[in-house]
Amino acid sequence: MSDSEIQLALDDVFDQAVVFHAYTDYMRDYEVFTFAVSDPATGIPPSYDRYLFRLAVEVNTVTTVRPEVWARSLDDRLIDYEQGKDLDGYVWGVKWHLLYPGAKVVQDSPRAALWFGRLGIPFREVQVNTNAHDIAIVFSDLVVSRGLPTGFAPFVVGDDATTHHLPS
Repeated sequence: MSDSEIQLALDDVFDQAVVFHAYTDYMRDYEVFTFAVSDPATGIPPSYDRYLFRLAVEVNTVTTVRPEVWARSLDDRLIDYEQGKDLDGYVWGVKWHLLYPGAKVVQDSPRAALWFGRLGIPFREVQVNTNAHDIAIVFSDLVVSRGLPTGFAPFVVGDDATTHHLPS
């Protein structure tokens, strides 16, 4: 994808929900899962979508929740919506972050240039800004999967350590 195609894909989920983000289970690519909802009058159904940042050599995440709000948000009841919705603090239990002010391709990224120099393939940087996290991702390509099927899971615990090829 070109920078402009990546930006268009990111603009598609502006002001929508980020519901999960992490490295894939094989630990090379980084995933951001979104939930997009349109005005019901459009007839466009809600959709869970996967943004797969391929060859993610750097991912940096920092909170955007202000320190004084964090100080009021340490209670474990805030990780459960029903228990925390009436408490004074950030309710982590809503299980999503608002993708606002949005996600942008970083033009002339020094980090992307550094990785190009190290590996000899093009890299880009995207800054994903939500109401609770800022995520900077340095990657080579983006693959977007729209309309994930019911039951899709980014990680499933296996029966034993051989699932993950761990030493015995």
